[in-house]
Amino acid sequence: MKKWILCLAVCYSTTTAMAQTTNKEGSKYQFTVIKNLDAGDVENQGRTGTCWSFSGLSFFQAEALRNGKGKGANLSEMFVVRRMYPLKAVNYVRMHGKANFGEGGGFPDDLLCLREYGLVPQAVYDGNRDKVYNHAEMVSVLEGLTNKIGAAEGTINPNWKKAVDGVLNSYIGDAPEKFEYQGKSYTPQSYAKELGLNADDYVLVSSFTHHPYYEQFVLEVPDNWNWERVYNVPLNDFTAIAENAIQNGYTIAWAADVSEKGFNFFEGLAVVPETEFSDMSAEEKKKVFEEPVKEKTITPELRQKAFDNFETQDDHGMHIVGMAKDQNGKVYFRVKNSWGTTNPGSGYFYASEPYFAYKTTCIMLNKKALPADVAKKLGIKQ
Repeated sequence: MKKWILCLAVCYSTTTAMAQTTNKEGSKYQFTVIKNLDAGDVENQGRTGTCWSFSGLSFFQAEALRNGKGKGANLSEMFVVRRMYPLKAVNYVRMHGKANFGEGGGFPDDLLCLREYGLVPQAVYDGNRDKVYNHAEMVSVLEGLTNKIGAAEGTINPNWKKAVDGVLNSYIGDAPEKFEYQGKSYTPQSYAKELGLNADDYVLVSSFTHHPYYEQFVLEVPDNWNWERVYNVPLNDFTAIAENAIQNGYTIAWAADVSEKGFNFFEGLAVVPETEFSDMSAEEKKKVFEEPVKEKTITPELRQKAFDNFETQDDHGMHIVGMAKDQNGKVYFRVKNSWGTTNPGSGYFYASEPYFAYKTTCIMLNKKALPADVAKKLGIKQ
């Protein structure tokens, strides 16, 4: 997911709970909560492109809480990062440097780590965090190494993988294979099992017209480096899935484009005004974040066009934890972000349903959160 969003990240975290509120002081938006689910503290990804791990791990924490086994659980985002880098490096080299390599990733990475390696608590492995995560130097070293190997001609010294591990160990430490936590001995796999987390319980879903509905396809975004497949559903089903999940107590890991002018974390809102920002006066642009505005009607064709033109990309991973309505009855999703807590929602914001329909690349959720009729069409046993 894009690195430019990192400049927005700030440095503190806390927990917040909202029952009925506006997005900021002086705003005319009035939000009434429909459903609000627990997902643990708001975290900060710092100066890293690892939003996919922060949002994915926040989702798994919420799942553990829903299972009644995750009270107080704070999962290590950097454990997933540490486990994925060597795999991405091998893929990059095998593709002769013609694949994506770097900080970006997606929810398939989180699922792959859960399935193959398990998870660990933050208290066990924090990835050598100082005051704030900053992977710029580490990534520069890794990219230099993998670029050299990926472009090599002839025999490649197999020890290059040890060099990658050495860089990772120097900067963020080696990932534990066994550990003691709260008086018990675990492996990462046994700890994940203790939290009731099973990778087979989760599915990836999207909605695009360039592939058949109710089938799986490889999502064509750069950070899907391991070519994971997602289920494809019509747009109406897509929004219905999200609403059904939240209403029934299931949160959603949300991958979306955040480059729209209607996305403003520091205003606490993500909306899609019917009028283009380029056609608005300065006063009209300001009002978008001060009072409810009429939004675009999102069609499958409009959504597809934005994806085909690279206007919708895999910018950012976030975590949908609730739903609310404004004073006009319009539905919004309450979203937990990983840029700290200095916005009006203390790290949370509201994304309108049109924004979700327009700008989502994919979601990850528990397969039991799918409406029964949709699950049947997808051939998913719940």
